[in-house]
Amino acid sequence: MSTTDELVPMLKKLKLSGILHTLELRLRESVEDDVAHEEFLFRLLRDEVERRDAKQLDQRLRRANFEHQKTLEDFDFHFNPDIPKAKVIDLATCSFIDRRHNVLLLGQTGVGKSHIAQALGHRACRLGHSVLYTEAHDLLRQLRAARGDGTYERKLQRFLGVDLLIVDDLGLRPLSDEEPMDLYEIIRQRYERAPIIITSNRDVPELAPLFGDALLANAALDRLLHGAHVLRLAGDTYRNPPPKRRGRKDNHNPTTKETSA
Repeated sequence: MSTTDELVPMLKKLKLSGILHTLELRLRESVEDDVAHEEFLFRLLRDEVERRDAKQLDQRLRRANFEHQKTLEDFDFHFNPDIPKAKVIDLATCSFIDRRHNVLLLGQTGVGKSHIAQALGHRACRLGHSVLYTEAHDLLRQLRAARGDGTYERKLQRFLGVDLLIVDDLGLRPLSDEEPMDLYEIIRQRYERAPIIITSNRDVPELAPLFGDALLANAALDRLLHGAHVLRLAGDTYRNPPPKRRGRKDNHNPTTKETSA
């Protein structure tokens, strides 16, 4: 039995069996390049750290449930010249997560709200944060179903327990039945604990009527907008750009303007 064979049960016991993926390579390297023992150990352990980091990132991305793997790297900031690229990049540092500040991306269909929202979520995953992406109608549908089968609290916790919640396309249709209260509960319980990114075709004044009750709307929006970054996006749609825009290889850019909440 070789030394490597004897190492296997030890590494498994120490939960370091991933080292075996690069052990042979590093052993050969150490012999051929006369690598010092300390450097050999450093490189071997670095391989394991990088492997674990990559695995954890993959898990975070899968759990985030993104509709598409959108990143800022594939976002065309030249589509509209007035886009405040610096502001989007600033949000991509994800300092808003540590500060527990919400982000609202508002504007017509096709100007890049979902792309930016998911790209920010992707950045958050890369920085070690847990993220969950959901379309608004699906979030409310899940909570409605959970009321019926007695799993409401557990399902609600799924939307409360992540570092960053992304709710896409809020307000495509009016809220009904218990949906305004469900949305309020998510906003209330995440308030000053963990941020939400919301995208909507509606402007801030148009969000209040969704709740169907002025007091409930005021309570929800007061919390949602406290310290929030509100970006109003306008300009040509990505999906159907005007003729002068067609023919570009990448045609993904909104014009955005930030306003204070």
